[in-house]
Amino acid sequence: MEKARKSSPLPIPVTRALRKLGQDLRDARRRRRIPVSILAERASISRMTLNKIEKGDAGVYIGNYAAVLFALGLVDRISDLASAMHDTVGRELEEEQLPVRIRLSRPRKEPRPPKAGA
Repeated sequence: MEKARKSSPLPIPVTRALRKLGQDLRDARRRRRIPVSILAERASISRMTLNKIEKGDAGVYIGNYAAVLFALGLVDRISDLASAMHDTVGRELEEEQLPVRIRLSRPRKEPRPPKAGA
């Protein structure tokens, strides 16, 4: 019999974020008064998987989280997760690499036509 493969533990902030996401999804489902079985069917997942998502289980495929967001009408929010608008560290690092001085290139001289008779 194979032993269950243990993955390395996630950082605590990641675990907390997933737990909050799960609670928020559960709350959104409840606000809409959608039973677990109906939401699971709409998201094309099992009730057990939806239960894991609502608990913030990190082992659930991210596509299943996206399917639940879609079924709740919240899928547009997922495309904004890693947007450059929210990436302050990345933007600061990018700004450090910007050139201090920008030089315009000189206009190229066109070659002179050969002289007649030469």
